[in-house]
Amino acid sequence: MIYTIGHSIHSIEAFIGLLKAAGVNAVADVRSTPYSRYQPQFNKEVLSGSLGQAGIEYVFLGDELGGRSPDKNDFENGRVVYQRLKQRPEFDLGIERIILGSQKYELALLCTEKEPLECHRTLLVSQALAEKGVLITHIHGDASLEMHDAAIQRLLKMHKIEEEDLFRSYEDQVSDAILRQERKIAYTSKNPDTDRNVEDSQGAA
Repeated sequence: MIYTIGHSIHSIEAFIGLLKAAGVNAVADVRSTPYSRYQPQFNKEVLSGSLGQAGIEYVFLGDELGGRSPDKNDFENGRVVYQRLKQRPEFDLGIERIILGSQKYELALLCTEKEPLECHRTLLVSQALAEKGVLITHIHGDASLEMHDAAIQRLLKMHKIEEEDLFRSYEDQVSDAILRQERKIAYTSKNPDTDRNVEDSQGAA
């Protein structure tokens, strides 16, 4: 089992409480830019120290699994394309590191957004893990837990793709829903070659 969580606007105490309630003892940070203009308690160095004091390991994997890219070829009309990120060798390496880490730790993927369906940690990273047979659980801000399959069901309903379709498989329906949501929340930039700025805007992680 691998968990995911968004730091949102939690205090560090509340955030650590959510992790401990789920039994998490290691965090893999998948933010491209692990700094927050408005929530400095989640800046990489500060967060790593706070987690360490709570007995929780920290690793940064934003270069491998982040929702941005330094390569302009990973963008289309200024928006990053998740399928292209998945094709990067770094992404495969990051996924393998997550799977290996989960064999030793109770691991949570960390990003920014509180709603899993508004974050690449779900649409990109969790889905890639799920396709490999990994069980994923999303930790919500109220400490409730949601299995990835249930989150995908919410996504299908959100985009009104919930009817049985004679001409499309379930996998195709899920891919369609993910693509529609990606187009709403994926990071956009007018300068994809140079834009690795501090996060805190929609789809910025």
